[in-house]
Amino acid sequence: MRLSEFQRTIEAIYGERDRARGLAGTHMWFQEEVGELTRALRRDRRAELAGEFADVLAWLATLASIAGVDLEAAARAKYGHGCPRCRATPCACA
Repeated sequence: MRLSEFQRTIEAIYGERDRARGLAGTHMWFQEEVGELTRALRRDRRAELAGEFADVLAWLATLASIAGVDLEAAARAKYGHGCPRCRATPCACA
């Protein structure tokens, strides 16, 4: 699944509810999911990691949708040519 398809899927599933909650309220849910991912990483809970990464990505996609940002286009524009500063892959910045 491409990132743009994932973003559209998450918007179709949760978009109405998330827009009603607003950017600030949705950001708080995103932060909670980042906290859950952090705990799984710190406690080396390998079995939980894939689900927590997916949850963080879903909430990030929701935030982007509410803000009117196409995540795939944004990622391509910023990182599609390597490091945003030096344009190299891998990064050659000091």
